[in-house]
Amino acid sequence: MEPSVIALLASAGGIVVLLIFVYVTFLLCPAAYLRAYNWYQRRKLGLVTRFSHSGSYRFCYFTSATPAGNTPSLLLLHGFSATKDMWLPLIKYLPKNQHVVAMDMPGHGGTARTVDDNYSIECQVTRVHQFVQSIGLDKSPFHLVGTSMGGNVAGVYAARYPTYLSNVTLICPAGLVYPKDSEFVTLLKELEGSQNKDSIPLIPTTVQEYENMMRLCFHKSLNLPRPVLRGLLSERIPNNGFYKEVFMELIHEESRHSLQENLNLITTPLLVIWGKEDKLLDVSGTTVVQAVLPNCRVELLDNCGHSVSMERPRKAAKLIMDFMSVGEVNNLDVKKHS
Repeated sequence: MEPSVIALLASAGGIVVLLIFVYVTFLLCPAAYLRAYNWYQRRKLGLVTRFSHSGSYRFCYFTSATPAGNTPSLLLLHGFSATKDMWLPLIKYLPKNQHVVAMDMPGHGGTARTVDDNYSIECQVTRVHQFVQSIGLDKSPFHLVGTSMGGNVAGVYAARYPTYLSNVTLICPAGLVYPKDSEFVTLLKELEGSQNKDSIPLIPTTVQEYENMMRLCFHKSLNLPRPVLRGLLSERIPNNGFYKEVFMELIHEESRHSLQENLNLITTPLLVIWGKEDKLLDVSGTTVVQAVLPNCRVELLDNCGHSVSMERPRKAAKLIMDFMSVGEVNNLDVKKHS
């Protein structure tokens, strides 16, 4: 047999062995592959993971590009039990030169989790402002975007620190008094009166519970392979005690309606984006915001649930950038007439 043929067969055999190894390893340790996938996506998008400090408290975030001219920076706040990686699908559709910062919220991801920390909305707002100052984002007005829990935090931040902001975008925000109960809220009320009252649908402990959570968060089923589901679940379970602590803070009377109680204090131009099929926080929340802030812009997305940044990332990115552009034009007009 020709040496070249032998070499070809050996090479092909090596590739087969490698593929088998990858597949078997994926089945045994899917979480490692999921972490590697997120790392690859960050690298592909030019995002760099960094840390900053406020006193002894550590924040973890990733960023891309640098602040440029009159275009505001974007600060992204994720939702409950997520991490900054949830924004990757949306960031893919932002302009390459857009300065983006996505932080891990207090206690989440790589941001510090201390035994004496308070995760109420007000305390999270304080932490976010510490982060803003720690990386110098307070040097010029920036665009703040928050989703779900992060939307609650972003709204209250806008009420507390309006001079630091150019625009605010709230995506399916928590913290309102919703005219209509969502499927999630109805389920919580049912669990309160049952033997499973300590069960929280957003804190799964089994693959089936994880699938149920995904069904609440997404309009269309993702149909993920079982190994992937096990990997995602294995990443969450060690944090379940922390997630329960945060969840109890969020539903406490101090935080439950934080956004509602601060809406009238928001003076920054506001965009609200909501999935029409949101089963977690009902879309009727938009009417509550509009009743207090009639000049806000509201965009309702068809065929979309709670996870807007993953279900409709291209559309959400366009809406955010269009809203920023309108703000830039208005700012230029103000400067011309001043």
